Amino acid sequence: MPRSLKVCIAGVVALSVAALVLTTPFFGAWDAIALRFGVPSGSETPPSQAQLALGIGFWILLTLVTSALPVRLPLGTHQAVSMAPIVASMVLGGPAVAGWVAAIGTTELRELRGRVPWYGTLANHAAVTLPAVVAGTLYFWLTSAAGESSPGSAQVGNPMVFVATVAAAALFLVLNTSITSGLLALRTGQSITAVMVGDARHIAFNNIALAPLGWLMALVYGMQWWATLLFAMPLYTTRMAAQRFVEMRDMFTQTIGALAEAVDKRDPFTAQHSVRVKGIAVDIGRVMRVNDAELEALEWGGLLHDVGKIGVPDAVLLKQDRLNREERMIMNSHPVLGAQIIAPVTKLAPELPIIRHHHEWYNGSGYPDRLIGDEIPKLARILHVADAFEAMTAARPYRMTPLTGEQALAELRKFAGVQFDPEVVDAFVRTHHADGVPDPGRAAEPRQIPLIAQAAERMTIRAEPTAPNATQQAPTDRSGATPAKAPVPAGLPADGA
Repeated sequence: MPRSLKVCIAGVVALSVAALVLTTPFFGAWDAIALRFGVPSGSETPPSQAQLALGIGFWILLTLVTSALPVRLPLGTHQAVSMAPIVASMVLGGPAVAGWVAAIGTTELRELRGRVPWYGTLANHAAVTLPAVVAGTLYFWLTSAAGESSPGSAQVGNPMVFVATVAAAALFLVLNTSITSGLLALRTGQSITAVMVGDARHIAFNNIALAPLGWLMALVYGMQWWATLLFAMPLYTTRMAAQRFVEMRDMFTQTIGALAEAVDKRDPFTAQHSVRVKGIAVDIGRVMRVNDAELEALEWGGLLHDVGKIGVPDAVLLKQDRLNREERMIMNSHPVLGAQIIAPVTKLAPELPIIRHHHEWYNGSGYPDRLIGDEIPKLARILHVADAFEAMTAARPYRMTPLTGEQALAELRKFAGVQFDPEVVDAFVRTHHADGVPDPGRAAEPRQIPLIAQAAERMTIRAEPTAPNATQQAPTDRSGATPAKAPVPAGLPADGA
C-alpha cells in the first residue's frame, strides 16, 4: 500500500473518531429519535434512555439493510442507498446520532465475509462517518439560525427544516464522494477528478433524490414509526436503477467487445488486436489526463476502430502479398465504412471521429480526409499511436517477425511530427507499455510539418467568401497538384493494421 494512502486513511479515521468523541457529549441524542411504543404522537413527555436507544437502534438496523448490497460503479466506487436513513437520523437525532448510525449501519456483507481488509473497512466507515457528523453540524447551525430554539424539537414539516436538510445532505454527499474518490485514486493510481466525476455523473440523480427522501422518512417517523418501513420499496427501486445502469453498461461494452472480436477473427494474425489497442490507448489517455468521457470513448473507439473491415473482401483483407493500388484503396476505405456502420448508434457518437480519423497522418498525408496537425481529433491521434505500436510488435503476413519494443519505439520517435503527434508519442513513453524499453528521445530539432503551407492555403480559401453566382470547382488536393506521399515506417504498413 502506498505511503500516501496509509497517511490518508489514518487521517480520515482519526478525524472521524475525533468528531464522534467531541459531538457525542455536546449534542447527545435529540428527543425526536426516540422510539415510543404506545405514546401519543406529539407527547411532551421526555423520552427515556431506553426509548432513545431503541430509536437509534431502529435507524442503525434500517441503514444496515440499505448498505448490505452496494452497487459497484464502473471506476470502482460503491453506491448504496443508505444516505436516506442517515439523513433521516441526522434530522431526528442530531450530528452525534447521525455519526453513530453511519459508523455502525454502513457495515456491508463483503466486510463480514472478510473480503475487505481491516484498513479498508476502517476507511469505508470513516468516509461516511465524518461527512455525517459535519453535515449534521451544518443542519444544527441552519435550523438554529432559522429561529428554532432547539433543533431537536424542530417541526420536521417546517419548510426551513426541509431546506436545512437538503443543504446538509448535499454537504454529506460532496464530502463522502470526495473522500472515497480520493482513497480510490490513491489506491489505483487514477486521477481523483476522473474517479469523482466519472462515477458521480452516473448516479448523481439517484443521490440527489435520496436527500428529500430522507427528510420524508423523518417526517413519517414522527407520525407513525412503523410507516417508515414502507420506504423500503422506493429505496429498493433506487438501488435497482443503479444496478440496472451498471449491468446495461457492462452488456453494451461486452457487445462492442464481441463485435470487435468477430472482426479480428476474420484474420488470424489480428486476433485480440482491438483489445490490445484499446488498452494502450486508454493508458495513453490517462497519462495525458483526458477526462472520463474521453477515456470511455477511447475504450469503445479502440475496440471498434477496425469495424469497417467487415466490408473489406477477404481477397484484400487476407492477402499476404503487397496490395496493388485498387486493393489499397479498398483497404483504406475501412475507416469510412466503420463510421457509417456505427453512425446509427447514437450512444457511440463520441467514437465516430476516432473510428473515421485513426489513420490520419500528422503531416496531412493520411486518410480518409487528409487532416493535418490539430485538425485531427485528439483521441484519434492517441489511437493512431496505440494502433501503430501494437501492429509493429505483432506478427503480420507481410512481416512474420514482429519488431521489438525498442525498434517500434524508435519508429514512433522517427516519425513523430510526420505520422504521429509528438505529444502523444511522449505520453506513450510514460505508460507501462514502454517500461524498460530504451528510448531514443525526441529529435534535437523540432520536426516541421511538410504540408503546413498547403494547410494554411486551404484554411485561407475556406475563410474567403464565395462570389455570387460563381461556379466552384473542387481542387484535386490542397495544393492543386498531386498530394505528397509521406514515407511509411519500416515496420508499419500504410493501413497501420
